[in-house]
Amino acid sequence: MKKARLPSLPLATLTAIVTTIMLLLSVGLTYLGVISYANHLEQGITDALPPKAAATYKMLSDNKVPDGDSLKFLVENLISMNEPTDFQVQLSVLVFGLLSALLCAVIGVFLARRLTRPLEELTFAAEGLKSGDFSVRVAAHYHSTREVSSLVGTFNALATSLETMEERLRFNNMAVAHELRTPLTILQGSLQSMIDGVFPMDRKIISDLLLQVEGLGRVVEDLRTLSLAIGQKLVMERQRIDASQLVETVIASAKPMLEATKLRVETGLKPVWISADSPRIRQAVLALLENACRYAGEGGWLRCETEQLADNSVVIRVLDRGPGFPQDMDSVAVNPFWRGDPSRARATGGTGLGLSVVQAIAVAHGGHLEFANRPEGGAMVTIHLMDNGVPGETHGFAPQDATHRQCRLC
Repeated sequence: MKKARLPSLPLATLTAIVTTIMLLLSVGLTYLGVISYANHLEQGITDALPPKAAATYKMLSDNKVPDGDSLKFLVENLISMNEPTDFQVQLSVLVFGLLSALLCAVIGVFLARRLTRPLEELTFAAEGLKSGDFSVRVAAHYHSTREVSSLVGTFNALATSLETMEERLRFNNMAVAHELRTPLTILQGSLQSMIDGVFPMDRKIISDLLLQVEGLGRVVEDLRTLSLAIGQKLVMERQRIDASQLVETVIASAKPMLEATKLRVETGLKPVWISADSPRIRQAVLALLENACRYAGEGGWLRCETEQLADNSVVIRVLDRGPGFPQDMDSVAVNPFWRGDPSRARATGGTGLGLSVVQAIAVAHGGHLEFANRPEGGAMVTIHLMDNGVPGETHGFAPQDATHRQCRLC
């Protein structure tokens, strides 16, 4: 049976409650100790009285009135014992007060250690995190205060985030090496062959090598854009633009690429005004068109739309009739080098960074990127852009504030 968990209390409230209980306990223990000792002293005094005085004292205890001589004799004996008895009572107050304070201190130390045990575990875990062990976690304690529980939860979330980032960094390093190794190998081999006289230095070979250099340049530029985005330094100079005209311009410039893949383009471009960075938006739209040409060319159809929403945000949609997104698209969301081609062959081209760059641009504009499969077949990618209405403002990309799904990266 699951143990019932009491609600966590704030540290200040719990401290006040514990302090009050300790004070009451200390006063109560002192009072009980003094009363018990006083009764003991009273019994000792009664036993030490002469028989006549003891009989008189018993009559008074039984609410009977003794004669005057007996009462006088009793008072004389009590006065002789009063001074040492008062000292013993005062001493008992001091002794029992100290003993109750000591007992409450021991109980307080025990409770304090129970309350601070999660902080000790958190300290050890932080040392592990400092040494590079991002797998450390701190178990939640049901008796922890609200602040400690919140701190433990935040620490575990931070450790999880760092562990995820380390895994992504490790994969990205391998992916960058993979992306750069092929063109560099081709360049090195071809240039060495021309130097050795194996290949002639004709225009065709140099043109092919130039394509490899251009590919390397795209990889470096995409990585630079993502690095600026992760570091929140993707500087944006916003201007008031009509996004529909910008999309139309990008489609016109990409016409040779679209015709080469035999994609018929339809548009539903409504005038939408937004404060945005024109070069970055063009870069994002062009990346979506390249992605569609690479993966959805067999569908033979492409549609671009722009729309202004009720909250003044702007959406740019690209729809196609290609194979759509895979079912496990969430599992590849953390992988910016993922490709739709499982073999990672370069026959379809691309670096695997395209939609990651688009996502960074969208988030830098206060928006996000959405992926969906169309019911009638094909995919739909939507860029959401927020309009802050302040031209010339500088923005950065904060990946921790973005929730997104990304896949089929170009």
